[in-house]
Amino acid sequence: MAINEKTSERLRKALTKQKEVEEKKMFGGLCFMVNGKMCVCVRDEELMFRIDPKDYESVLEKKKARPMIHNGNLMKGFVFVKVEDVKPEKEFGYWIGLALDYNKTAKVAKKSLKRKVPAPKKTSKKK
Repeated sequence: MAINEKTSERLRKALTKQKEVEEKKMFGGLCFMVNGKMCVCVRDEELMFRIDPKDYESVLEKKKARPMIHNGNLMKGFVFVKVEDVKPEKEFGYWIGLALDYNKTAKVAKKSLKRKVPAPKKTSKKK
């Protein structure tokens, strides 16, 4: 799993004013969870931002970004942006702003509980 350390450090600095930030390795990169919700992830050559699904289509039309497809499903509200496209501070600020704005209203993902397989029921045979 290749992670762009320079961009990771840039994200850490951008998120210092957030109350709760946690880093988790997932999606082949390093994800930054803000207030218990996925906000932005960094890989080697790109970032993934979680944005408001209402803004999704217009953002893809205006900006250099590609949609996220996970297990064959379009993940509306998640976009990938190349690291080189967020080098200018203005662009970086735009994307972080979108992700943090949506983070305020996004719902926390439900944690999946590990299912326990129920023990087979004992049956009494009646004669």
